[in-house]
Amino acid sequence: MGKAPLKYRAVIFDLFGTLVKNSTVRQHEDILGRMASILSAPPEDFIRLWYDTFYERCMGVLKTPEDNIDYVCRKLGVAIEDKQRNLAAHTRFELTSHSMVPLPDSVKVLSQLKSEGYKTGLLTDCSAEVPAIFPETPLAPLFDVTVFSCLVGMKKPDPRIYHLATEQLKVKPRSCLYIGDGSSQELTGAAAAGMHPVLIRYPDEDSIEIHRVDAEADRWNGPTISSLTEVLALLN
Repeated sequence: MGKAPLKYRAVIFDLFGTLVKNSTVRQHEDILGRMASILSAPPEDFIRLWYDTFYERCMGVLKTPEDNIDYVCRKLGVAIEDKQRNLAAHTRFELTSHSMVPLPDSVKVLSQLKSEGYKTGLLTDCSAEVPAIFPETPLAPLFDVTVFSCLVGMKKPDPRIYHLATEQLKVKPRSCLYIGDGSSQELTGAAAAGMHPVLIRYPDEDSIEIHRVDAEADRWNGPTISSLTEVLALLN
């Protein structure tokens, strides 16, 4: 007898909170406070304006951390020197770099998906540091397609960014499983694009302390898993 056809042809993953850890609010604001100190900027105002530029970072309007720093400092009327800008940008880069450590089972599950013939995609809302760092991580060679919002000028839950991923994978949305932690309204966005979304929520995670944007996990009524290994069971 021939091999049974696959239920899905591809699995598309979110990055932060799914394959690597999300920063906590405290970690995020500690780094932003350090950046403000380096720039001699008022910390509360700097943090507020940094948060306010999330959309511009993710859409690639602010193409580098240095661009983001210049924009916020102009808004605050704070004059900075190149040395300050470079040090603050390096501090931001360090936060992202330290965050990009695969969670347990990430590499194992992705490797098994590949060995079983599934296509794999990464779809993440992010700023410019992420695509700069990602190729050096153990996750990079395990993806057929990576879509970074800051490089394509679209972000979740815009259906076009999901369709871009499926077009590059050469699969139909209905044949894709989408796994994410619910940030950026990504699950309802994936469903609207025709995919099969699944919420991942790690049981040891303190959801109150995690830094998420436009999270929808608390109101999600669809399928939910608590570990990446459960993805494999969903494929049968």
